[in-house]
Amino acid sequence: MMKYIFYVFLFIYVFGFSQNRTYSVINLSLNNEKPHFGLTFNKANEVLFTSYLLNKKGRVKLSFSGAGILSLYKGNTTENGEIINIEPLFIDKNEDILNITNASFSPDGKNLFVTTTYDSRANKPKGDFKNTNFHLEIAEYKNGIGWTNFKVLPFCDPKYSYAHPFVSPDGKTLYFIANIRGGKQTTKGASDVFKVEILGDNKYGEPINLGSNVNSYSKEMFPSIGADNTLYFASNKPGGFGGFDIYKCTMNVDGTYNKSEKLPKPINSKRDDFCFVIDAANKAGYFTSKRHGTKGDDDIYYFTVE
Repeated sequence: MMKYIFYVFLFIYVFGFSQNRTYSVINLSLNNEKPHFGLTFNKANEVLFTSYLLNKKGRVKLSFSGAGILSLYKGNTTENGEIINIEPLFIDKNEDILNITNASFSPDGKNLFVTTTYDSRANKPKGDFKNTNFHLEIAEYKNGIGWTNFKVLPFCDPKYSYAHPFVSPDGKTLYFIANIRGGKQTTKGASDVFKVEILGDNKYGEPINLGSNVNSYSKEMFPSIGADNTLYFASNKPGGFGGFDIYKCTMNVDGTYNKSEKLPKPINSKRDDFCFVIDAANKAGYFTSKRHGTKGDDDIYYFTVE
């Protein structure tokens, strides 16, 4: 997919803030006119991201509705943050799963959590619901077959949408967004960040809304958790720089979160910024942006912190 690997310094920003920390940001050379987003880490130098599924001629594969099909790609990271050796994620050819909008590995790499829609699945739930509602599924990896045995997470009610899974570093908690309505855990805005306990054997606790220190009456998206249990997410709530901005919340000892604060420029811009992930050392990571100067619809940016 990339014949030559080179640094494209379309954007290099430096911003100082408290404790003399500095962000440096670059646009990756993998970006082009197609969208690239939803990056997540797996092994030490392996990552996943989402883009359009391509045919053998390099053209975007289309669904029956004529829309481009989104799928997962994997690649390896270099010392300077570039992503190389890019190829489609190996998924069982007998699975009918399409339009995977983002994913998260379990810490041991044995399971993959994905966001998809019911309209791409033969095994649909019964009753009245929208086929286009997002939901979460889990898969396992089998040698020679790929990611297979996709199963809908049991707490996903087809009346609502669930998306953007992210597994905590200890593998005990799954974070995601949803628009659940009714009861104590009702969603405040268009979508809120929730968490659920992972019990094993595809069993889970009850979804818990992270509350007003995290969620707003606007839309929260793409949660992620750092090694120090800091929560990162995107929101278009008032008070940001513009569009969606990336926020962080520090965790208390009781598992609750302190009031969110937006990250400074150059991580945030006047346009949409989202899909923030940071490495275990809290020194580098990636995010997605639609900021001025991007090559396509969504571009992946690499950042370092000093």
